[in-house]
Amino acid sequence: MKNTLDLEKDKISFLLRKFALPCVISMLVASLYNIVDQIFIGWSEAGTSGNAATNIVYPFTVIALAFALLIGDGFSASFNLFLGAKEEDKASKSIGNGLILLIIISLVLTLFGFIFQEQILLLFGANPSEKECYEYARTYLFIILCGLPFYMIGQGLNASIRSDGSPLYAMITTFLGAIINIILDPIFIFCFHLNILGAALATIISQFITFILSVLYLRKAKHFKIDKSALKFNINIIKKSLSLGLASFITQISIVIIITVANQLVNQYGYLTLSSDNTPYGVITPLAVIGISMKVFGIVISIVIGISLGGMPIIGYNMGAKNKKRVKQTIKYILLINLVIGTVFFLLFELFPKEIIMIFGNVNSPSYLEYAIYCIRIFLRGIIFTCITKSLAILLQSMGSSVKSTLLSFSRDVAFFVPSIIIIASITSSVITMLYSAIIADLLSFSLGMILLFFELKKMNKENLILKNS
Repeated sequence: MKNTLDLEKDKISFLLRKFALPCVISMLVASLYNIVDQIFIGWSEAGTSGNAATNIVYPFTVIALAFALLIGDGFSASFNLFLGAKEEDKASKSIGNGLILLIIISLVLTLFGFIFQEQILLLFGANPSEKECYEYARTYLFIILCGLPFYMIGQGLNASIRSDGSPLYAMITTFLGAIINIILDPIFIFCFHLNILGAALATIISQFITFILSVLYLRKAKHFKIDKSALKFNINIIKKSLSLGLASFITQISIVIIITVANQLVNQYGYLTLSSDNTPYGVITPLAVIGISMKVFGIVISIVIGISLGGMPIIGYNMGAKNKKRVKQTIKYILLINLVIGTVFFLLFELFPKEIIMIFGNVNSPSYLEYAIYCIRIFLRGIIFTCITKSLAILLQSMGSSVKSTLLSFSRDVAFFVPSIIIIASITSSVITMLYSAIIADLLSFSLGMILLFFELKKMNKENLILKNS
């Protein structure tokens, strides 16, 4: 890599600061696009109905991000492995092939979104009988679709920029986009009185800025060159890269599955669950609150994933260079940092749920505040275990163990959470008790993650012993 960053010799702590900090900021900023909209919408005339509408559309934007990370993280991981093995030509092809796939998939997904707008809204929990919320959701989705290709390409290229040894530039591309979003949101929402339309416009404008800056980087990349040979499809590189990016894809798709299932259960049991004053919580309140909780959850996970992705170049390079000791050191550092982060947020969620929910708008309804406190405390109670699990999935991916990484990513949100929430909600007919499913999923997936890491390290030690004896 470049002279100031020697991935084989520099201190792990130094390298993690250089790579992880910009990466965390990039991931945080990316997750802030939706949460900033939700904050301003919550304080606008749209209020709770507007927040519920953004929660309905949110899963589709996560699907877009999932495909962007499938390609971005996957092809960047293979780029680092090829670079560590001194195969520069294949490294460039990894980035070039990824770029072409990003363009194709972003256009296909956008077209799909425009054609099936109504079906998408219904799938993700929209209820036509809640007319105000439904119209807000339609408006928000339409505008978001207009900027979807720019969002996906910008996010996908971000991983390539980091892996090329320019984490600071990667941070700047997303940071500037977020700043523009934060500036435009209050202008469009409150000055021009555009409400949810204004929030959506601010979002796609900021995403376009990130896209432009990311594309401009391709002309001055350090360790790859986008030319005709790099853009020519290589099936072997594509297969390898997609397998390495599968964990990132499943992590995001799992969020989609969680929200979709939760939203459908809210529609089914929201009016059957009574608050402390014996009035039903209804549909809009749980939809808005669960959406807020998921986005708060996303903020924490973006920090954890950012730190873990910051270690990806270090782990990938040293795996390629057969330096197993540095791989283990990097894993230890990352897990310890994420353990501390999980503990801090656990205390915040348990001690200050009211203060957190108040950020997202003026709370006039006692039942809304009551459900919000339940949701943040119960749904996010296993955050420490989640932080370690999400980190382990990225670490296994960085080590080239796509099967274990994919299995772990799939387990928490799909294999454990979905059956738990459906069973609990069906038995209790309550949108409160179903929140405990998250704790069950957190504990089970954490246990699985530690087992998978143990076996991967054992495998690595065995390979290292064989290499020494040969």
